[in-house]
Amino acid sequence: MTPVTKVFLGHPIIARTLVDAGATMFADSRIENIQRMTQSGISVPTMLIRTPMLSQVDSIVRGCDVSFNTEVIVIQRLAKAAKKANIHHGIAIMVELGDLREGIMPNRVMGFVRKIISLPNIIIRGVGANLACRYGIAPDDQKMALLSSLADEIEATFGITLDIVSGGNSASINWALNHTGNTRINNLRIGEAIFLGCVPLDQNQIEGLHTDAITLTAEVIESKTKPSLPWGTRSTNAFGEKDSIPNKGMVSQAILALGRQDVCVTGLGAPLGITITSSTSDHLLVETSDVPLYVGQKVTFTLDYSALLSSLSSRHILKVFNNRFDCRQRAIFH
Repeated sequence: MTPVTKVFLGHPIIARTLVDAGATMFADSRIENIQRMTQSGISVPTMLIRTPMLSQVDSIVRGCDVSFNTEVIVIQRLAKAAKKANIHHGIAIMVELGDLREGIMPNRVMGFVRKIISLPNIIIRGVGANLACRYGIAPDDQKMALLSSLADEIEATFGITLDIVSGGNSASINWALNHTGNTRINNLRIGEAIFLGCVPLDQNQIEGLHTDAITLTAEVIESKTKPSLPWGTRSTNAFGEKDSIPNKGMVSQAILALGRQDVCVTGLGAPLGITITSSTSDHLLVETSDVPLYVGQKVTFTLDYSALLSSLSSRHILKVFNNRFDCRQRAIFH
């Protein structure tokens, strides 16, 4: 298992915690996050799991050990950059298994390898696949067997050894725990499952993990009793939306200092008795069914992956580390 660090932007505090917990390699989709960890003194091997940009090949060969690739021209440029820097760079070839994001069609993988096998300063380290991220296509025995057979065929045809056969992300956990069989899958890139404690495909909690390890707290800035229906000539809102509005009479409404610029609001889970009704750029509007909220009160929300990713990426949200670290230690993610 390789922890994916993109959700927390490679923040050194969390990265060091993962190393202390046994992580021996990190994966990230952005070279800037990898550089941040390296500059903080974290020295475990790293893999770049988004296809490299041509404009970043020099930084990539110097900054990470392995990159996931699907384009010959990109690997050629990586080879040129690696030769110039007098270093060797590892690559893993991504294979398309049905979710239709990145990847080479399976019947074209061998031809792809032939085009890159002789490039200088490039080491083909393995193969990988992505599933579930775009269309929710789940991993299964057939897909993992195909990836494994391609690894076998590459080794037999080109006389090389592949040490990475990466079978996906957090969505592959259930398969990995129950159906590995005789496949060669020896790596998963895991982010969501670690930080949210659940399996993306069904949102079921993973035994032994916590679903509330990371929460988001917002402060109430207004609390009033107001009518549930607006009045006046109505058009679309600031985001081009015009949702239907139920008539609930007078309601206990509160506004929290949190908005769409900070977090993907649809991914927030409100406490019992509080209902999120709408949001704007900087305001989150809620209604309470019992006791009204008061100005200055803090409300804590749970997060799904979309809310986790957006809130941890927001420079406006203060990040507070508790338990192992002194709760007074605070850090803004940049």
